[in-house]
Amino acid sequence: MNRLFAKIGIFSLLLGFLAIGTFSCRKEGPTIAIITVVDTAGLRFPNAMVRLYPTPTTNPHPGIIIDDTLYTDEQGEAVFDYTDMYNLGQAGFAVLDIEVRSGDTLYGEGIIKVEAEATSEETVILQP
Repeated sequence: MNRLFAKIGIFSLLLGFLAIGTFSCRKEGPTIAIITVVDTAGLRFPNAMVRLYPTPTTNPHPGIIIDDTLYTDEQGEAVFDYTDMYNLGQAGFAVLDIEVRSGDTLYGEGIIKVEAEATSEETVILQP
C-alpha cells in the first residue's frame, strides 16, 4: 500500500513539474521598427532607401550585428522586424541611427529607440 502511495506521489510530482514547465514558457512578442519617410511638404515618400545602424560602433550584444537597409513601400514606410534578434530577459533592444536617401539629392537622418516586444515608429523628413 505504501508503494502505491509513493508511486502516485512521484507521478503527481512529475506531472506538476511538467504542467509548470509547459504553461510558464512565454513567447516573445514582435519587435518591430517602422520608419516613415516624408518630403518637406509632409507627403509620404515611396522608394527611398532607409538604413538602420548602431552608433557608436561598439556592439553591446556580441554576435548580433544590426546594419539593415530597406526601401520604403507605396505608403512611404520601411518595416524592420527584429523579433528573431530579441531574446526574452534581454535588457532593452537597441538605439539605432537612421539614414534615408533618395537619389543623389535628397537626404534625411534621425534616431530610433527600438523597444523590445513593441512597435517603435519614427518619421524622417527628406531634404535637398
